[in-house]
Amino acid sequence: MAADYDATTALLVVDMQNDFADPSGSLYVAGSEKIVDCVNQEIGWAADAGAAIVYTQDWHPPSTPHFAKDGGVWPVHCVGGTWGAEPHPALRLVPGADVVRKGTGGEDGYSAFSVRQPTTGEEAGTGLEDILRARGVTRVVIVGLATDYCVKETGLDARRLGFEATVVTDAVGAVDLRPGDGERALQAVQAAGVTLV
Repeated sequence: MAADYDATTALLVVDMQNDFADPSGSLYVAGSEKIVDCVNQEIGWAADAGAAIVYTQDWHPPSTPHFAKDGGVWPVHCVGGTWGAEPHPALRLVPGADVVRKGTGGEDGYSAFSVRQPTTGEEAGTGLEDILRARGVTRVVIVGLATDYCVKETGLDARRLGFEATVVTDAVGAVDLRPGDGERALQAVQAAGVTLV
C-alpha cells in the first residue's frame, strides 16, 4: 500500500535537516540518511498530483531552555542560520513550497502544528493549520524525522485537529533513546487513527 496524493492532501516533510540527517550533525538520527531517497520519492509523487508540500524546520535561538546547556534535555541543534538547521543537501526542495519553522522563540517544537514553552507549558500554533485550511487540505501524509518525537507529535496533532493522517514508515527514522521508542511511537499514532503505510 502506498500513500495517495491529490489536491486535498498535504505532504509534511518533517525536519530533514543536517543536524538530524547527517552523521556529523549534533543530534544525528542513526541511519536517517538512508530515508532521503524514500522522502524524495514521496515529494515527487505529491508534486505530480498537485498536493501541497510543506517542509518543517527546527529553528532555535543559540540559547533556549530546550537545550541541555540551558536546563533542557537536548544537545544544541538546528540553531537558526547555521549549517545544522539547513535542509539535508540531498533533499528535494520544491520551489514555492511552504516552510514552517518551529522553536524560533526558544519553545519546544516537536509538532509541526504547535510549539510549547518549556518553562510554562503554554502552547501556540505554528501557522501550519491555517496554511492547510486555506488550501482546502483535509489529509496529511507525514515523512521525516524523528519518528519518536516530531513525526509522532505531528501525527497526534493532525488527528486532534481533525485531519486524516498517514505516516510512510519507510520514510521516517527514530532516535530510539530507549530501544523501541520508534515502534512505540508508530503504535501510538496508529491508536489515534493515523494510517501507517
